[in-house]
Amino acid sequence: MKLFAASAVIAAILFGVAPAAAQTDPAAAPPAVSRAPDYTQDGDWLCRPGRADACAADQSATVIAATGKRTAEPFVAAAAPKFDCFYVYPTVSLDKTANSDLEAGPEEKQVAAFQAARFAKNCRVFAPIYRQVTLTALQAIMAGQAVPADRAVAYADVRAAWYDYLRRDNGGRGVVLIGHSQGAGVLKQLLMEEIDRRPVAGQLISAMLIGTNVAVPEGRDVGGDLKTIPLCRRADQWACVVSYVTFRADSPPPANSRFGVVAQPGMVAACTNPAMLAGGKAITDNYLGATGAGIASAKQGPWTADGAAVTTPFVKAPGLLSAECVANGKFRYLAVTVNAVPSDPRTDTIVGDVSVGGQVLADWGLHLIDMPVVMGNLITLSATQAKTWLKRPGAR
Repeated sequence: MKLFAASAVIAAILFGVAPAAAQTDPAAAPPAVSRAPDYTQDGDWLCRPGRADACAADQSATVIAATGKRTAEPFVAAAAPKFDCFYVYPTVSLDKTANSDLEAGPEEKQVAAFQAARFAKNCRVFAPIYRQVTLTALQAIMAGQAVPADRAVAYADVRAAWYDYLRRDNGGRGVVLIGHSQGAGVLKQLLMEEIDRRPVAGQLISAMLIGTNVAVPEGRDVGGDLKTIPLCRRADQWACVVSYVTFRADSPPPANSRFGVVAQPGMVAACTNPAMLAGGKAITDNYLGATGAGIASAKQGPWTADGAAVTTPFVKAPGLLSAECVANGKFRYLAVTVNAVPSDPRTDTIVGDVSVGGQVLADWGLHLIDMPVVMGNLITLSATQAKTWLKRPGAR
């Protein structure tokens, strides 16, 4: 299968449009799902507060200034967080079935450490294990095999986890929903079906639906996929949505990309820049993986011209990246610029493109680092929004 076709099939799964290959005889593939989860049992959660789990992973960073000077930035989780974060991870499972089981492998743990653990600076982090559509299923579909991938099972699991969290743990606290890619798509459905226009929306601090497409009417911030929950345009705004997909500023979405575009007439994909919600270009507060962006990414080269090793899991490079929401034909996306300066000893190259067989899939943009390029902004924003939520009229 040609790369552009394979990419389209993968995107179809992530966005919930089941391709024909996923709708064929289930007997042609291994069983799609394992046992149903029981979220009253802590073992069916990837992350829960007070445990030494994936969301307690080391978040220390090496800060590399434009001069090349390095300083250590330790990480300390909040001792008594005043709000919660509910995180749903992206497509990472390497299980051999079309839907994953409920045993967290290294890949689920690593992505939670990469995307969710830093939020523990301010909130209690909850992350259910769910029977997601696996990378194995996507690879089989790319090869033209019949695979009974079941997105309804993935959604049902997260919905069950959400209601268990509300019953057992929430206690009226404000909550930030955080999801990426498949996880963001699942959370979008949860918002549409279980939160929007319901009383529980009053507990929503914000929803960070990253690496997926959220439809809004062109020129407006509400009224598309979500009927009453608007996009976030101010840092002190709550009960709102942050959503974007990222592309390099010098490599915009090609015509075949499914990121940054929606099918509904009169609608466009939401783009909210966590570094500048009101609009415009801004330097981002990045936290990038010291060695790269994980599965399907090239390895990150030396961070500085001297080739010195980085010993922390993350690198923070102040001033290295800028981002701006861009309208380019039918596409709306967060355009990321690497601010290369000849006199700056830091790298002029960051990784994060999706690669197959050494070839970059341009239609995926910087999907692998949708969150890291603005991670510090997301952390700060969630805390600011929570402070506003806690001071809302009628707050206890």
